[in-house]
Amino acid sequence: MDHVVYLDAKANELDSFLSGKKSMIIRGATGRKLPYGRVSVGDELYFINNNAEGQIKSKGVVSYVFNSEKMEKEESIALIKKYQDKLQLTDKQFAKWSEKRYIVLIEVNKIEELTPFAIDKSNYGNMDDWLLVEKIENIKKH
Repeated sequence: MDHVVYLDAKANELDSFLSGKKSMIIRGATGRKLPYGRVSVGDELYFINNNAEGQIKSKGVVSYVFNSEKMEKEESIALIKKYQDKLQLTDKQFAKWSEKRYIVLIEVNKIEELTPFAIDKSNYGNMDDWLLVEKIENIKKH
């Protein structure tokens, strides 16, 4: 399964992945929303910045996935702190994710830079920070 993952451009997440400083993605919500339960080891993640430039710039392979049960704020904070060395969250990101009841942690390896390419998001009405795309070729603009 392929996924398009929007990374925080202001926090330079893409550069942090490419440099090896960061190796894990976090997503969370009050309820179980995408990508909760939909990511598996071996899936490919295609990274795009969330700054409207609209270009896939790199990809990686999922090596570990953790989907939390419902947590209290203190549990969320403890979980994030445990993985902060891999997450490399800014204070602003830490505050955002520590409020969430359900957290997904996804470790990524085999990060590689790609020749940037645009994608067709027209079939994805609700613009979220995670698109489940089956195969990247299906949405790649040629």
